[in-house]
Amino acid sequence: MSYAIVGFGKIGQALAHAFARKNIEVAVASRRPPEALAPQARAIGPTVVARSLRDALEADTIILAVPFGEHREVAKALPSWKGKTVIDAMNAFPVPEELDGLPSSAFVAKAFTGAKLVKGFNHLIAATLAADPIGGHRVVFLSGDDEDATAPVAALAKQLGFAPVKLGKLNEGGALVHARGRIWGPLIFQDLFKKEP
Repeated sequence: MSYAIVGFGKIGQALAHAFARKNIEVAVASRRPPEALAPQARAIGPTVVARSLRDALEADTIILAVPFGEHREVAKALPSWKGKTVIDAMNAFPVPEELDGLPSSAFVAKAFTGAKLVKGFNHLIAATLAADPIGGHRVVFLSGDDEDATAPVAALAKQLGFAPVKLGKLNEGGALVHARGRIWGPLIFQDLFKKEP
């Protein structure tokens, strides 16, 4: 399995730290050229590699950590997303009217034709996500309409040192972790731990 993080702001860097801690290679890309990201990527760890967007999108699993409005630009970078898993770590804030009542991830899924989409890593602020909880595993909530996609994302979360909790489909459990305008899912910012077994 190959991994990429698209978006190298606070959330993208927090996730890159998780990959680096576990010595798992991950490509990172953003609107900026890879040379601009390389010093920061190297500072995080040798397994974090700056790439162009096109090269990063060759990965099997892509974590979207861009501002919500930019996901369409990323989606246009590939003619088909078939065979890819997209992890939506974004929040729609403020809520665009175009969502028209849809959960933001269901809206995002429409742009990534053919991809399997899983909502995850979006409910904590970057500093919390980046911190390594000593003596336990930080809970991350996952939701998706395709169980075949959620299971490998849960396995990745475990590999990265998190405790994945599956919440079901996007319009069920996904609604618990959506930040939408003044309507915040009840699990947003809930920093929960699972003790070491």
